[in-house]
Amino acid sequence: MEFAYDDRTVELRQRLEAFLTECVYPAEPVHHEQVLAAGDPWARPPVMEELKAQARARGLWNLFLPDARYGAGLTNLQYAPLAELTGRSPHLAPEALNCAAPDTGNMELLAEFGSEEQRKQWLTPLLAGEIRSAFCMTEPEVASSDATNIATRIVRDGDHYVINGRKWWSSGAMDPRCEIFIVMGKTDPDADRHRQQSMILVPRDAPGVTVRRGMRVFGYSDAAHGGHAEIDFSDVRVPVENLVGEEGTGFAIAQARLGPGRIHHCMRLVGMAERALELLCRRVLDRVAFGRPLAEQGVVREWIAESRVRIEQARLLVLKTAWLMDTVGNKGAHTEIQAIKIATPLMAEWVIDKAIQAYGGAGVSQDTPLAELWAQARTLRLADGPDEVHRASLARRELRRHS
Repeated sequence: MEFAYDDRTVELRQRLEAFLTECVYPAEPVHHEQVLAAGDPWARPPVMEELKAQARARGLWNLFLPDARYGAGLTNLQYAPLAELTGRSPHLAPEALNCAAPDTGNMELLAEFGSEEQRKQWLTPLLAGEIRSAFCMTEPEVASSDATNIATRIVRDGDHYVINGRKWWSSGAMDPRCEIFIVMGKTDPDADRHRQQSMILVPRDAPGVTVRRGMRVFGYSDAAHGGHAEIDFSDVRVPVENLVGEEGTGFAIAQARLGPGRIHHCMRLVGMAERALELLCRRVLDRVAFGRPLAEQGVVREWIAESRVRIEQARLLVLKTAWLMDTVGNKGAHTEIQAIKIATPLMAEWVIDKAIQAYGGAGVSQDTPLAELWAQARTLRLADGPDEVHRASLARRELRRHS
């Protein structure tokens, strides 16, 4: 594995760093003010469209897609340091570059498994940033950490499928520009447990779709990811052409979608931790307590040193995982994907917590980005599979090597 960035990555990093400095960081307080003025926590403030236009003009668009037909054609290893930079402002930068979840995973899913008509109708406007999408898998009545538990039914009725069920934590569904849901449900409860599920496209305005409420994340709307919703599907009818792939392939498609999604989250988490450490250092150099700068306190220096060690360890594991995904494929990198999904959110949560502690009351207020960064890092210990599921699976794989 080559540690030096290639020429294209270096050039894109320079452009992206300039974009963050000149456009994104100054837009953070503007974004907050516009959301408050709108009176709707899931409203999309005008500054976001301005940022998207600037990103496109600078050639910073759809960087996440390795398929050059649809995106920048970057490898995972090339994209990793760019996604890390967007993690420094996770509520603005990813969406500004059209690289925000859940749209990234949904676009990858449509690009790989969607029909030509599905790609034309839904992938094209998603790639252009004209609409947003939602991913509807988790359910309130079952332990969705085991995706085979999903109870939503998708039943064939002539030329249509009929969908009934309830979803929650449906990422992206609260965005007013969300027009399409990708829904996972059971088409054949009697099949093998990993062949019971299918994926289907459901327009948001389809009769029988009811968005019951938006879900808050530690009190935040998490609107940067399109918000999360609880949704009822009551006798929702869609054409059979809306099925993604074939019946019974939903579980496999979900796993294919989640692999890249997990590493993208981890790439951004490294950037979140870097920004938290930067803020920590600035704070303790400027703040005086008990007659001397906080930076001279031994415990604070221990936080800083430990933060740097943890960030570097996580970054190297993320880069190794990205390299493996490029060279041996997502399946070949399964162990490392699980390892980074366990380690990186914990690392970021720890570093951000220490930055919050250094800021005192300001650290948990709206005057710094730290509280929102912590909430996102903590949430990612649940999203795309909780820590415990990944640990159990990783342990089984390790044990098999010695049995």
